Amino acid sequence: MKRRTGDPWKPADRYGRELPPFTVNLVVRDVQRAVGFLTPVLGATIHYADPDFAAITVGGVEMMLHADHTYDKHPWYAPLTRGERRGLGAELRVFGIDPDEVERRAREHGATVVQPATTKGHGWREVMVEDPDGYLWAVGVPAPSKRGS
Repeated sequence: MKRRTGDPWKPADRYGRELPPFTVNLVVRDVQRAVGFLTPVLGATIHYADPDFAAITVGGVEMMLHADHTYDKHPWYAPLTRGERRGLGAELRVFGIDPDEVERRAREHGATVVQPATTKGHGWREVMVEDPDGYLWAVGVPAPSKRGS
């Protein structure tokens, strides 16, 4: 059941037609809590947020957040409301965000740092942080090449 009062940000069909070819939608326990993590820790830009839904950008990726209660007619509703773990097996990777800064901000805000900022063999310096809903964010920047190119 929707908790928003008043008119939505924009009509859903208009927003849907404006979305880019790839968009991430996360189902979260509490939209405001999720926004409270994504904004200070990952530097998200919030286009709109209410108790049901948020439209955001993280590292240039357009994303949506939907509160659990908005999925009350979806097959996922029962597992969501039982509090089962979310996001296991998926990494949300965002390139172009300073991992050392994200680690510092995550620690400041009490977020779980799953893996500290580290330079990896795949060419990234990255950090992995877990948001309040258990989604894993791997963010980083290119590491200097060991081959000189």
